[in-house]
Amino acid sequence: MEIVEAIRTRKSIRKFTPTPVPKKTIREILEIASRAPSAENTQPWEFIVVSGEVLDTLRQKNVEKVRNFEFPPEEMSHLMIERPKGSVFRNRQIEIAKQLFSLMEIPRKDMLKRAEWLERGFRYFDAPAAIIIVAEKTLSIQGTYLDVGSVTQNICLAALAYGLHTCIENQGITYSDVIRKVAGIPDSKRLTAAIAIGYPDWDFPANQVQSEREPIDHIITWRG
Repeated sequence: MEIVEAIRTRKSIRKFTPTPVPKKTIREILEIASRAPSAENTQPWEFIVVSGEVLDTLRQKNVEKVRNFEFPPEEMSHLMIERPKGSVFRNRQIEIAKQLFSLMEIPRKDMLKRAEWLERGFRYFDAPAAIIIVAEKTLSIQGTYLDVGSVTQNICLAALAYGLHTCIENQGITYSDVIRKVAGIPDSKRLTAAIAIGYPDWDFPANQVQSEREPIDHIITWRG
């Protein structure tokens, strides 16, 4: 797939088929993605690829936490910060939620269906595999997240060349205590992102959503 087309067509997939993704394929995607730029070539990223029984256990434990209304560990509390009410950022978040709930026929006041929808993220959207990206805690948070963002985008774009799709999600790393225990990730590693990866279920209504973008002239300032 040509790179511009990949950038334009990449989208978040919220339900995958159960078809397994070969380890060889994921390895190739990560090898390509690791060509991402990083500050002074530090390459701070490391990848924990989970599938099979390990991923099933993560799904189960995450959902149990959600249903028990448990807050995430302190190290992940930054994920709970909401966008300022009335801001353009909050409005964009609301708009995509409206699109998704409309397609999924989830009424605003149907708390049961909304709760079921919330759990999907903690189940990695039923993907056959997930990639947890970690980095050493000794590295600065700001620089690490910039570099990890680059490799994350590369993963999502490279996946398209293999007929695979993705969804970048915070929910997959929210309960860090669960992930550390089940996936054997030490406390010295910072959990930075999770990516669900697999073959999309195109019959799932929410997978038809194509999120909007701000008109480019609204966010460019020319000087000189």
